[in-house]
Amino acid sequence: MTLMDDARAVRENAHAPYSNFKVGAAVQTSSGAVYKGCNVENVAYPEGTCAEAGAIAAMVAAGERDVVAVAVIADSPQPVSPCGGCRQKLAEFAGADAKVTLGTLDGTVLETTVGALLPGAFDKDYMSKV
Repeated sequence: MTLMDDARAVRENAHAPYSNFKVGAAVQTSSGAVYKGCNVENVAYPEGTCAEAGAIAAMVAAGERDVVAVAVIADSPQPVSPCGGCRQKLAEFAGADAKVTLGTLDGTVLETTVGALLPGAFDKDYMSKV
């Protein structure tokens, strides 16, 4: 099973009754473990949790911190990209060269990196005087 297969499978568990836009994400860590997440909406839409944030939360809850690869999938006309907040969340735990695979249900795929998704990322170096 590929990382994209994991993202595709967890997407089916998404709770998206307001947008009807289900998203699945999977992150792989340097240990080889895979953590999955799906978007979870609530009636106070758009307050909810993105799929990428859910996968990262599961990873952190398991005690891991080092993302090496990411896959995100949705039923969209082009490969779905993480929102700005999730790009920053990914940059917190992944190097700029971490592989990101973005996909659609019909099989269209775009390969990129965390650094390409968030050039000039705000990182811990900005906090060095704190």
